[in-house]
Amino acid sequence: MVVSRAWELPGGSNGSERLHARAWAPQSAEPTWLAVLVHGYGEHIGRYEHTAGVFCTNGAAVYGIDHRGHGRSSGERVLVDDFDGVVEDVHRLITQARSAYRRLPLVLVGHSLGGMVAARYAQLHPGELAGLVLSAPVLGRWSAVSRLLAAPEIPDEPLDPATLSRDPQVAADYAADDLVWHGPFKRGMLQAIETELARIREHGRLGTTPLLWVHGSQDSLVPVSDTRIGVEELAGEDVAVRIFPGARHEVFNETDRGEVLEEVARFAKRCAAARSA
Repeated sequence: MVVSRAWELPGGSNGSERLHARAWAPQSAEPTWLAVLVHGYGEHIGRYEHTAGVFCTNGAAVYGIDHRGHGRSSGERVLVDDFDGVVEDVHRLITQARSAYRRLPLVLVGHSLGGMVAARYAQLHPGELAGLVLSAPVLGRWSAVSRLLAAPEIPDEPLDPATLSRDPQVAADYAADDLVWHGPFKRGMLQAIETELARIREHGRLGTTPLLWVHGSQDSLVPVSDTRIGVEELAGEDVAVRIFPGARHEVFNETDRGEVLEEVARFAKRCAAARSA
């Protein structure tokens, strides 16, 4: 049995925004590790209910927020002018999680654009993490961003839900979700993405922080070939890679999601055990 709660915490510039936060925990046992989920572009943490449940079943307490301008959080929709601010929002959440779970090893799990945020967090707060999981992360380069920024006007090209998963229900649920952004990219957001990718590249490798990279081989939204460049620049001494054959962008929501999530849980528990030893 998993119990969950939701609340708001201050975020954004000078704490002027309100961030919607969620937490999940196993009811029948004390958690042995802490997972913080970092969601992707245009979505919200509520889409990670199943992921959080699997992690709780594997001994985790799980936290996540809707990024500024996303989901139930305040701010102009899908507009982030500086992703280091989003990194600080994640740090605010982790600080709050630490008030409840001070000693648990922390594994940060970032998906897509959230993978970029998680990677930057690992660079800026290396001592915080027992492990880092990146799911189809935006790293190295994102060809779609360069193409859109080169256009005189950003085209109205909403994300195609069919690119997310081979499970048609995932696409249907995404299309019907009012908390998901279904409009076009904004130029300021695209420019902030390019700036953050450059910061990550310039900062360098993770050192001793263990890294697991999971990705779908048929991800047309964030291609493996784009991400591989960034992972090779970021990875430190301990790196594991799993490319799932036939999978699309959201490997946590794919038809083989059970295998993917168990792989992540095994990695997280290995990292947690090493940190606790």
